[in-house]
Amino acid sequence: MLKLKDLFTWSGTLAAELFDRFQDQEPWLILPEIKVYIQGLQTRLSPDNYLQLSSDIYVHRSAKIAPSAVLQGPTIIGPGVEIRPNSFIRATALIESDSLIGYTCELKNVIILPKVQVAHFNYCGDSILGQHSHLACGAITSNVKSDKSLVVQHDGDQYYPTGLKKFGALVGDHVEVGCNTVLNPGTIIGKNSRVYPLSSVRGTIPANSIYKQNGEITKIRD
Repeated sequence: MLKLKDLFTWSGTLAAELFDRFQDQEPWLILPEIKVYIQGLQTRLSPDNYLQLSSDIYVHRSAKIAPSAVLQGPTIIGPGVEIRPNSFIRATALIESDSLIGYTCELKNVIILPKVQVAHFNYCGDSILGQHSHLACGAITSNVKSDKSLVVQHDGDQYYPTGLKKFGALVGDHVEVGCNTVLNPGTIIGKNSRVYPLSSVRGTIPANSIYKQNGEITKIRD
């Protein structure tokens, strides 16, 4: 099973202390800890660099927030981030440097590592997006099963109870997710992988892979 350190790089990020704690553990265990970590981190942010918009919303002075965007806390928006019109940061979001949250996106209980693009018309909940990853238009992380039971993550023939009712996706560094794709609850995508548009993805996708429709997975050629 992939560990947190197999999916992400985080040196020098705001989330580094949290990732350090969970790097050798089952990667979904970090998700319930995001809110408390953000709240603690907010007490250490420099007012020279961050504007405090409310009791639990902090925005870096270099970030660009569209007037029509809606922010709820606890949230931290890092340097160089752009939040485009009509996006909804629904609470518990750590958005790291130089990331883009496009038109009419919704985020909830997420860590967005540096230089991520969440293009437009996306939903990202109870998830982590790795550095330089990209959710193309309409791609979503579905975070609750239709029968509302606890999410069981699977990797090939191995099944792992997560104990979580809400678990969207863990999307590794440099992953490209195509338009109108659904990442079903408990999806894990390894680094440097690609997902075809209009896909419905479940389980674990290995690093350096291409996920095609109907569940076909091939390796990326050198």
